[in-house]
Amino acid sequence: MTAYAVARLNQLDPNRPLRVQAGSEEVILIRSAGQVRAYQAYCPHAGAPLDEGVVCNGLLVCPWHKAAFAIDEGVVCEPPALADLRRYRAWVKDGEVWVDDQPLPQPEPPRHSDARCFVVIGAGAAGSAAVATLLAHGFGGRLVWLDQERQPAYDRTALSKFVIAGEMPPDEVPALLDADQLRTGQLERRSAKVRLLDAKKRQIILADGQRIDYDAALLATGGKPKRPDLPGAGLAGILTLRSREDAARLLDATEPGQPVVIVGDGFIGLEAASALCAYGAQVHVVTRHEVPLRTPLGERIGRSIRALHEGKGVVFHGPTEVERFVGTQHVEAVQLSNGETLDTSLVLLGTGVTPATAFVQGVQLAEDRSISADAHLQAADRLWVAGDIATFPLTGRPVRIEHWRLAQQHGVIAAANMLGEQRRYDDVPFFWTYQHGLTYEVLGHARDWDRIEFVGQPEQGDFIALQCAGEQVQAVIARGYSDAMAQLSQRMKRSLSLAQALELIG
Repeated sequence: MTAYAVARLNQLDPNRPLRVQAGSEEVILIRSAGQVRAYQAYCPHAGAPLDEGVVCNGLLVCPWHKAAFAIDEGVVCEPPALADLRRYRAWVKDGEVWVDDQPLPQPEPPRHSDARCFVVIGAGAAGSAAVATLLAHGFGGRLVWLDQERQPAYDRTALSKFVIAGEMPPDEVPALLDADQLRTGQLERRSAKVRLLDAKKRQIILADGQRIDYDAALLATGGKPKRPDLPGAGLAGILTLRSREDAARLLDATEPGQPVVIVGDGFIGLEAASALCAYGAQVHVVTRHEVPLRTPLGERIGRSIRALHEGKGVVFHGPTEVERFVGTQHVEAVQLSNGETLDTSLVLLGTGVTPATAFVQGVQLAEDRSISADAHLQAADRLWVAGDIATFPLTGRPVRIEHWRLAQQHGVIAAANMLGEQRRYDDVPFFWTYQHGLTYEVLGHARDWDRIEFVGQPEQGDFIALQCAGEQVQAVIARGYSDAMAQLSQRMKRSLSLAQALELIG
């Protein structure tokens, strides 16, 4: 191990990390409360450069996806990162900052003998975050992790953004947990379908007849893609996008220069339109709306996103609906209710998901097939829920939100509560979408906003938009403005007025 003088102390800004080189290691330096700490330079989630992040309220916030780490020890506090930062020994001598070129050993949580059996069903965003949390907290009992996919626990957000654009092979989609995490504790990973969960008996029956009795369980099964009840909907060539296998099938079926019809103009549909356009397909989007994403983002941003797609060659058809899919064994065309017929051999359904809860007994399902949970994400005795299947209270009102990072937040909270804590969801919902090389970010969950205040012009470049109910900010939408969005991800944990938000944005 070798120590290197990497910077002068007076170069360090308390609000911004400084990236430096210690031998062959790139690290960031953070100055706080008279001390200097050194950490790995890139976010463990997706490799974002952490020197572009912001330090606020004792946290380092990742510039890309708003993971947050405690600046005193580098412990991950908010997903999508599920691992702590590697820390390097740093000290100050004669005004110079010195750093070792090898990281400090990662502390192992104490594991005590535990006779309990915990089961996590689902290995998507929520399930992976829950398993990571249980292991990080030192759970020493039997931990069974069930999922139907043979190689689960990967970053599903890459499928619609990069895989079907031909920019990332399906088998190279990043894993959510690293090998060291998976070797921790008494973790049993099993590829299995759950036939029945009996919440009253606290019992799980697998498709092969095996029975698992649990002391605590987490349901994190996500959603199943909806298929419209229309003539021809079962024809070959009509695909959905939910798994790595789905993405591989879609990519195999896509031919540059050939038409692809996407049904639905939600975030997944538009991301897929962007990706398939980049791959070279002729993309057609069938939509019920004149303006895509108008409900969540507002008309002006929705129109600017539609114009972005149209400028890249995407053709929108609507407002209209699919009337039928035409073909004998394989789809050949899509007939629309406005009289149009779109010739195609490939259709992608972006028509939403239904909560995957059909196997659950002993818990009443809501009309949308979700499971209602309390503020601690508990649905029944020793049973918790997380992610797309959970209806939970947010600011005093029940809500179900299908966002990747929120599912991870749920998983962290539910796992902590399985261990006896009483944590509640008091964070800020966040998601991002990537379309034609541009990233749009959304903080908050606005349900009754009545105005939008803009800084910048969404039709012309970077902007930030504040969705307000009266003078209170409910959600923020941005392209660019990374520093402001990082700070708002923390500031919006409490009431925020329009005037306060504009002052923070500057």
